[in-house]
Amino acid sequence: MTPEKKTSASGWRKGLTRNVVILGFVSLLNDGASEMIYPLLPVFLSTVLGAGPAALGIIEGIAETTASLLKLYSGYWSDRVKKRKGWIVAGYSISNVIRPLIAFSTSWLHVLVLRFSDRVGKGLRTSPRDAIIADSTPVESRGLAYGFHRAMDHSGAIVGPLAATALLLVFHDDLKTIFLLSVIPGILAVSLLLFGLKEKQAEPVSAASKTTFNFRAAWNEMPPAFKKYLGIILIFTLGNSTDAFLLLRAQQLGVPIALLPMIWVVLHIVKMGLSVPGGIISDRIGRKKVIVTGWVVYALVYAAFGAATQNWHAWALFAVYGIYFGLTEGVEKALVADFAPSHLRGSAFGLYHLVVGLGALPASLIFGLVWQQFGSAAAFGMGACLAVLASVMLMVLAIKRPEIAGNHV
Repeated sequence: MTPEKKTSASGWRKGLTRNVVILGFVSLLNDGASEMIYPLLPVFLSTVLGAGPAALGIIEGIAETTASLLKLYSGYWSDRVKKRKGWIVAGYSISNVIRPLIAFSTSWLHVLVLRFSDRVGKGLRTSPRDAIIADSTPVESRGLAYGFHRAMDHSGAIVGPLAATALLLVFHDDLKTIFLLSVIPGILAVSLLLFGLKEKQAEPVSAASKTTFNFRAAWNEMPPAFKKYLGIILIFTLGNSTDAFLLLRAQQLGVPIALLPMIWVVLHIVKMGLSVPGGIISDRIGRKKVIVTGWVVYALVYAAFGAATQNWHAWALFAVYGIYFGLTEGVEKALVADFAPSHLRGSAFGLYHLVVGLGALPASLIFGLVWQQFGSAAAFGMGACLAVLASVMLMVLAIKRPEIAGNHV
């Protein structure tokens, strides 16, 4: 084996530690369960429950904002008590108990309550999970680690819709049965987490630490560039509405209901294939260039969705849309880990997710209202413009490499 190959193999081993791999497979199973439901939810709301785009925007906006508020809380407390696993287990357990109950909904308000509860689980687990990945990974491999985690998550998003498609054929488009069967991969995910995830022995938390450690102190310790980065993320998020609108647009363009899970699979195949390369590239050339490229792709795709007129346009745009995710999802998180002081990683991820959530409610709500009042072209055009604005702002933001900043695991 050549020295280059040895170095490459060593880099993969450093980035893919036990915890990173375990959390990757947990995400595969959990997302498989979730994506048996999510691609079918807009159709369930519109055809079974009679809800329109505005209701979909309210449901998704409130659900994601709830999750993001709790991500701040759970991240902060996982830093304070110096334990993360309990938050992660609780979060995955709640979601996988609540999610299948959507099958019993008779009103879009019932779906709102259940999606709210599902997102409570997501809020409890996400920041501690993202922080434990950083805790378990050396700085030079963070892009790889977060890219791998996103790739496994997207693998679940491929398996889930494929399973849903097969089950729709078996159960003759019985959406409620599909929702109930999603409990099976959910149980497997929680079981793997309970017995597979290992956490470092926490240092005792002193009484003085409990008294002095608070949100204000954590915020004050964050680097100024990180705070600016959060502001830019907020601008982008205001134009980043729920992907349920893309599924609704695909249906408008003539994609049959039975094939909606398959178009979701196309999206996640691209996401899965590019998440690891996107992370590795960001380890080598820097996070900012990769994120800006992804945001530009997003703007182009949204503009094209507004102008699309044919069935095949939806399939092509969903595939290109996956490039945006591959270049940004894991890389944005790796940049958060680069910015954060090691003892405040949970809080830093909590702040990041909070900002995304603060933008999620108005983003989805406004998008739905604009669509309903002025049409889909106006709504997608609005999202594209905000993405361009955020891209320009990030380009001019000065960001130090983590090695220069002295932030090592």
